[in-house]
Amino acid sequence: MVATMSSWFASIPSPGPEWQQIPIDIFGLHWRIQTYAIMILIGIVVAALWTSRRLTKRGAEPGVILDIMLWAVVLGIIGARLYHVFTHPSDYFYPGANLLNVFAIWEGGNAIFGSLIGGAVGIWIACRISGLRFWSVADALAPALLLAQAIGRLGNYFNQELFGLPTNLPWGLQIDAGNKAIPVGLPADTLFQPLFLYEIIWNVIGVVVIVFLERKFRLQWGKTLAVYLIWYGLGRSYLESIRIDPSEFSFLGIPSNVWAAFLAVVLGIVIFIVQSRRHPGLEPSVYRPGREWVRPDAEVDSDDTDSDDEDFVDGDGEPTASAGAKATSPSRG
Repeated sequence: MVATMSSWFASIPSPGPEWQQIPIDIFGLHWRIQTYAIMILIGIVVAALWTSRRLTKRGAEPGVILDIMLWAVVLGIIGARLYHVFTHPSDYFYPGANLLNVFAIWEGGNAIFGSLIGGAVGIWIACRISGLRFWSVADALAPALLLAQAIGRLGNYFNQELFGLPTNLPWGLQIDAGNKAIPVGLPADTLFQPLFLYEIIWNVIGVVVIVFLERKFRLQWGKTLAVYLIWYGLGRSYLESIRIDPSEFSFLGIPSNVWAAFLAVVLGIVIFIVQSRRHPGLEPSVYRPGREWVRPDAEVDSDDTDSDDEDFVDGDGEPTASAGAKATSPSRG
């Protein structure tokens, strides 16, 4: 539905092109930092700090998150860009196209599903190196990842991307008429569904839901990750269906990103069911057997030998550091 002129004045304005970059002049050198990249970086830092705290409470070595994030972030960015390029080939491959634009991630165009795939591979590699359990790290990361995604969506706002179909709702989003995602023929005062805002709200609510369920039911062994996949997949399946620039590939009339969202939901359900049957109890440690980290100040007393599963969970349902302190050899030199 096309917005009227009156609703244009009761809408969400988009930042102008000058907001997409922050100029920095240092010692005569002129730099322009992409606002999109800054928001992604802030999200990564927030996720790393929160995940580190959650892992440390479970008995992981402080600072081990840096080893994990190094692999996860690099492969996550690569996966995000590749997925976007492969699902929008006409934007990059056409007569006279500059193929170097395939690598121009600062201009936007990074698919979250590709990031999840690449990031998961990175986490798996890091866990093999550090001795951590993949499922423990994934569970610790799940709510922090959702919060990071909410922060990163602000980058889409500054880039004037990730918006939906035309609307006359009072919170319709203003988009510059020259935006290449706008279909030809729409009036210049058309407002659009602010999908970036919808996803921010959905993700923030999801963080609360995930943390609540995790503490209420003591979710471990990948089940917190499963809740994340189900929640995020459900939200994205709807948002992608009303996106104005969906992926170019579709099956049965459904865009590939919607199928990816459905797959995330199914995968989350499968992980939850399988892991609930395989691991009905609590994790003995966030480390694999023989790879545990010992705290330098750890003391062993007679009470430790008689502890049961309750000793590994604090009042909020969080496993305590003692769960990871029953160690024989450090995981890192």
